[in-house]
Amino acid sequence: MEFMSAKEAADKWGISQRRVAVLCSENRIADATMVGNMWIISSNAEKPIDARILRYIETQGKAVKPFLKWAGGKGQLLKEIGKYYPFENGEFTKYAEPFVGGGAVLFDILSKYDLKEIYISDINAELINTYRIIRDDIDEIIELLAKYQSEYIPFDKEERKNYYMAKRTRFNDLKVNGDETINIEKAALMIFLNKTCFNGLYRVNKKGLFNVPMGAYKNPMICDEINLRAVSKKLQNVTIVCGDYRKSVDFIDNKTFVYFDPPYRPITDTASFTAYTENLFNDDEQIELAKFVELIHKKGAKVVVSNSDPKNSNTDDNFFDDIYSSHKIKRVEATRMINCNSEARGKIKELLISNF
Repeated sequence: MEFMSAKEAADKWGISQRRVAVLCSENRIADATMVGNMWIISSNAEKPIDARILRYIETQGKAVKPFLKWAGGKGQLLKEIGKYYPFENGEFTKYAEPFVGGGAVLFDILSKYDLKEIYISDINAELINTYRIIRDDIDEIIELLAKYQSEYIPFDKEERKNYYMAKRTRFNDLKVNGDETINIEKAALMIFLNKTCFNGLYRVNKKGLFNVPMGAYKNPMICDEINLRAVSKKLQNVTIVCGDYRKSVDFIDNKTFVYFDPPYRPITDTASFTAYTENLFNDDEQIELAKFVELIHKKGAKVVVSNSDPKNSNTDDNFFDDIYSSHKIKRVEATRMINCNSEARGKIKELLISNF
């Protein structure tokens, strides 16, 4: 009888080597034998049917949704933003979102259109790592998230707090001292913390450490396997980049629709939306982005930019009206969803700026 290694089986069946090892340990691969510290498998062995995948075949082709709650998420503005999609006549076949964040617009577009090329990026390394792991290692991250959920949910409040703090400490340790070999665990921890922390907020201190306390959710959905598998499938042909929005310049051409959702300009002197990464995005950066928009406008791309409306607090503040004076500005109503002060969560105006 001829044999193959777990790695060879993984390559043959299109799954991860770790998943093959799990299937072997569960006696789901006939004639699999442990030799030393590695599995040996009959070369004629067939890939086991994954019952989990069978359960979710019915979700194929259905809409996918963001897998994280994210500050400034655009779920509530999708109807307005969707009015700008230029894909119906087939002239625009590419999409770029250089500040992807939680990806509400991305997943709306992925659910509705089969585009030729899609590019997303963000400077948040942990966020981008999570996108990549969901795309490339979906079985492994689901295993970890299911484990976290089964451990966390039965705990009482004090036990949950201890568990949460231990996971937060582990995440920060991997964030600072980790390497690519632990990226799956780091992505799973990113999702776990997002689902269990206060308000689903991602915030770091000056040292770059995640510092949000535990939230009070009674029964959080830590492992949303149905949506995660659907997201993984949709991301297969998406280019995922960790870096500055300017890196998208070579991707963008006259066939590309581009949506920019940068860190919002604070609408008051004390407000700040810059604590979600270690990097600041001040007025100079907003001006530089406006110049970049002009650059890709000249390349023939169709562009939409969202931002806060400074006129919420100062009707004489024409900052965005000035830097985007050659483009169209629409003011739309939104609800501020993430704020430590519940009374500050209310209706405000936001801007949708377009070059068409």
